[in-house]
Amino acid sequence: MRVVVTGGAGFIGQHVVAETLRRGHDVLVLDSLREDVHGQHGCPPSGARLHLGDVRQTYDLDAALPGADVVVHLAAKVGLGVDVSDLPDYASNNDLGTAELLAAMARHRLNRLVLASSMVVYGEGLGRCAEHGPVRGRPRSEYDLAQGQFEPECVRCGAQLSPSLVDEEAPSDPRNAYAASKLAQEHYATSWARETGGSAALLRYHNVYGPGMPQGTPYAGVASIFTSALRDGKAPRVFEDGGQRRDFVHVRDIAAATVTAAERHTGGARAFNVGTGVPRTVGEMAASLAHALHGPTPVVTGDYRLGDVRHITANSARILDELGWMAREDFDKGMAELAGLGQTVSAPAVAAR
Repeated sequence: MRVVVTGGAGFIGQHVVAETLRRGHDVLVLDSLREDVHGQHGCPPSGARLHLGDVRQTYDLDAALPGADVVVHLAAKVGLGVDVSDLPDYASNNDLGTAELLAAMARHRLNRLVLASSMVVYGEGLGRCAEHGPVRGRPRSEYDLAQGQFEPECVRCGAQLSPSLVDEEAPSDPRNAYAASKLAQEHYATSWARETGGSAALLRYHNVYGPGMPQGTPYAGVASIFTSALRDGKAPRVFEDGGQRRDFVHVRDIAAATVTAAERHTGGARAFNVGTGVPRTVGEMAASLAHALHGPTPVVTGDYRLGDVRHITANSARILDELGWMAREDFDKGMAELAGLGQTVSAPAVAAR
């Protein structure tokens, strides 16, 4: 199988490419190697061909796509964004980039897509109210956050909600620029699949960590930020009260899920949560990293970001039932690995002609 991986030189992309090659497939990477994303180290693993180009450019797509069997679309601007001035860049890279890719796939009669989406499309997700059962939490106000009132409240009665797992049928509620752009990508892909008869696996990745995570860029995840602080001898600074629940999933598990979807999903547009199914708090992750690095105890700051959600953990049963994938990496071993490994996956790729 010939696979085109957009964004294959990035953190997740390198692992996806390595797993695709390990399974014996032919890989071409389309990546712009943006310096603000990759620094000076972005490169897909050895054995993949590289086409240096941009998914927003027709001539790059027309050079990369012919002969492909499936496209894995990872290229995107990530992170929450700093303020509304970031909106055009998210719209350009994520929305326009995906639209151009899908139009090019239609031109070249390619009908199989795997899209890297995100759990951020759910927003706060669903919680459980003692009186009203499963309900959506109302958006947290800056006043409440400043007062240290972090838990979401029932939209009907205002009572504090207990967090619960969400499945793929939960309503979407994007609460920042990145989340809005990921949901837009899903809508574009669903429309493309309906109009062309193609298949689109919409993989809603949870909080990804592992070797090769970017550091010192706007795209670094919280695990990378904590690791950088600990390596500098500083205590990780944990926002809110550290009780935010997430599903931390190792990048090798993400790569395996992505390649499995590329191999097995063939029927229409379908969303899949990709996580371990085991909620952990941000405070627990910081403590695990501090232990692995023999560093100072994390400091809970009470600081907050208005665009963050309190809890988002999802049920990943669908991808197991339909595609046969489940997470296998151990959390504490993964955190220790993240603390001890460097930033590359393997040697440079061969440039495509």
